[in-house]
Amino acid sequence: MAHTRNQNDYLYKAAMYSLLAEYYKYLDPNLHVMYYHKHLRNMKKAVQLMRSDTVPARRETTMPGKLRFLHAAPDVKLIDIYINGSRVLRDFDYKNNSSHMQLAPGKYQVDIYPAGETVSTVISKKITIEPTRIYTAAISGPATKLRLLTFEDQPMTPIGESKARFIHLSPDAPAVDIAGKNGDIIFPNISFRQATSYLGLTPMTVTLEVRVAGTKNTVMTIPNVKLEPNNSYSIVAVGTVKGEPPLEVLLLQG
Repeated sequence: MAHTRNQNDYLYKAAMYSLLAEYYKYLDPNLHVMYYHKHLRNMKKAVQLMRSDTVPARRETTMPGKLRFLHAAPDVKLIDIYINGSRVLRDFDYKNNSSHMQLAPGKYQVDIYPAGETVSTVISKKITIEPTRIYTAAISGPATKLRLLTFEDQPMTPIGESKARFIHLSPDAPAVDIAGKNGDIIFPNISFRQATSYLGLTPMTVTLEVRVAGTKNTVMTIPNVKLEPNNSYSIVAVGTVKGEPPLEVLLLQG
């Protein structure tokens, strides 16, 4: 009974915040983002309670997760990626992203070597795969401070809608704001190696601006970003501001 009552409370709050988010969608983007995130948090809690009531614990803990890799280190050449000693990606190049591979829940050893070598790793890290969770593991530069960053993907969207997040992986770029062209800020103050939460958006084709955080200084324009219904996107900034390869954006599904 307590679970049902708490579940209903979360569903009520989620519905209320959804209405508020919709109301402020065009009046105040900041309030829209705030209420939308409150809506998502309460929906997540309600779904977790539903699962605990209806899904046997044993089945839940054995359902697989998924993992893909993204090469976002601009000054690193081809690499090979091993999981638990087995090579899963060969000659993996900058700006490439793999398909999601299915993995049983648990801890995995990820070793990344220069392509064709197995003597000295450039990254060696353990990662944890949770049941049913979906991840992107991004190789992030610069070459002297390589890291493997893990971001949880959320590919599901409400029917007929889309959603997007922004991931900052340009090593020499300052913190940035992402805004509509000549418009309001959508994602504020994102620093290197940070990712925003997903934001629900009306399907559209939109031109975005990358601005130095807190200023009107546009460092890059992203034209014709096409957000299709029933799709989720990661907008990823890669490259360098001052050198080569240049600053650019990758649009990944999920």
